[in-house]
Amino acid sequence: MKTNEKIKQMISLLPHSPGVYQFLNASNKIIYIGKAKDLKNRVSSYFLLRVSHNLKLRNMIMKIADIKYIVLETESDALLLENVLIKKHQPKYNILLKDDKTYPWICVKKERFPRLLVVRMVQKDGGSKFFGPYAHVSSIRFLLDLIKRLYTLRTCKLPLAQSSIALGKYKPCLEYHLGNCKAPCIGKQTEYEYNLQIEQVLAILRGDTQYVLRYLRKEMTKASAEYRFEDAKLLKEKYNHLKAYQSKSVVVSSTIKAADVITIFIDETTATGFANFLHVANGAIIQSQSFEFNLGVEDTKESLLGYVIAEIFNVSGELSFEIIVPFRPDHEIANHIFTVPTRGDKRTLLELSFRNLRAYQFERLKQIKTFDSDRVAARILLKLQNELKLDVLPRHIECFDNSNIQGTHAVASCVVFKNGKPSKKDYRKYNIKTVVGIDDYASMREVAWRRYSRLITEKIDLPDLIITDGGQGQMESVRAAIEDDLGLKIPIAGLAKDKYHKTNELLFGFPPVRVSIKPTEPHFRLLVAIQNEVHRFAIEFHRNKRSKAMINTQLTEIHGIGEITSQKLLTKFKTLSRIKTATINELTEVIGEKLAKNVFDYFANVE
Repeated sequence: MKTNEKIKQMISLLPHSPGVYQFLNASNKIIYIGKAKDLKNRVSSYFLLRVSHNLKLRNMIMKIADIKYIVLETESDALLLENVLIKKHQPKYNILLKDDKTYPWICVKKERFPRLLVVRMVQKDGGSKFFGPYAHVSSIRFLLDLIKRLYTLRTCKLPLAQSSIALGKYKPCLEYHLGNCKAPCIGKQTEYEYNLQIEQVLAILRGDTQYVLRYLRKEMTKASAEYRFEDAKLLKEKYNHLKAYQSKSVVVSSTIKAADVITIFIDETTATGFANFLHVANGAIIQSQSFEFNLGVEDTKESLLGYVIAEIFNVSGELSFEIIVPFRPDHEIANHIFTVPTRGDKRTLLELSFRNLRAYQFERLKQIKTFDSDRVAARILLKLQNELKLDVLPRHIECFDNSNIQGTHAVASCVVFKNGKPSKKDYRKYNIKTVVGIDDYASMREVAWRRYSRLITEKIDLPDLIITDGGQGQMESVRAAIEDDLGLKIPIAGLAKDKYHKTNELLFGFPPVRVSIKPTEPHFRLLVAIQNEVHRFAIEFHRNKRSKAMINTQLTEIHGIGEITSQKLLTKFKTLSRIKTATINELTEVIGEKLAKNVFDYFANVE
């Protein structure tokens, strides 16, 4: 399969969910990591209107050989996880598409009354702290907006030396009057008070929001006890802002420093097990992987969970001390504890793992239909072979049907299915030549003889199974043609319909015997699909023939127009309506001036 076709199939399997996607090259190395509000739409956009992309991006797209993804609850979760994964893997094109100099960091400047700055390069200046890099400026703006709501930090570039403040060299700026700064430049805020704020800002940037929440709650209680209700109200607002920020993400958790999260699901209809593994380090998910297993006859969900844990250990070489699971496995592991959470962040992580598992299962089901359709078809054909006790797998099936109205315009059709799919290039149409009047059985025998005598002459493979659209009479007609007339031995089945014109039974063998198959069985549905297709094909051919005959009859009523001239007109103009609207010059080019005038005048006088 060509790479571009493979990528198209992968994109078709992506869910419409928030998440993080990873592009891998032919060496299975991650070359780009991105976030998406809608994974399917975002990834698809890379492969649309490719000429509009810049050169570096086009180069990256050409190298994509595989796509992996992690499903998340919200776009905010995806933003944070994307940042964690970029720091961990340092993908080539995350750097090339955004140069090192344009990759944003948050800097807490080493100075009296430190400022928060957004910088593009990390500079060693003897004490400034840097947080990042961040994949998008929007994530920095999100954090800075939160910090601005919580704290009153200065934004000016003044060198706030103690002596300069004491001498009154500075004046408060507009930020002070707007309430965004407490003016340390004129001594209205002490260095100790300011540094308390910076300590909390650093904690937030490190992801330790619990420390800040505890501090705010303590100060809020203290202010309320001292009847400083306005201060208490401001502290409560800050507490709520930070709490809301914390609740937006389950990707980064201050309460879970390191853990492995494992979920499983057993599909009993296919005897298949699915599992998902999330690895949490420093409060963030840094790895997600899903697995598929074929189950043994005695496997249980507890034994499968134990097997998955062992498999993860074999692949990664280690497991976290805490393993979060939906239920306890069938055996314990030394130096590790199992947690089955019922609420809180751990429960949320467990649910997130299960969502990734079901997304993977859904993807695999679609892959079976998309990539492994031959395997599915083979399974259906094998059921049909067993049901009819055929010597070979019926990979090549042909079906016949007749169509006529009171014996006129009698036609027949043959459709061919190979490996359970229609092979339209092998379809054939037949005008009935030897039968006069209404005789479906004789028509069926004529068509079957013509079909298979030609296949023998041209040395083309014969079918593994023949189906007739009809019961015992049609089956006998085909048998007589291939056995009595041609000396062939090919299995024949017939599909009969009830009084409501609904297929209700399958006949096989001679004398024909009713084969009991439930209408819901996939191999019966395949036979009905073949029957419907041959009926459609025959009706379509019959309608076209009737239509042409009607047109031909109307044209031959015109003086001087016979069948040959009529066919010339139909070959050129295709339809009667185009002949009616043709100019006399257009008609003259086809049949000459005299006959063209006859045709033109005829339709000019016909309403």
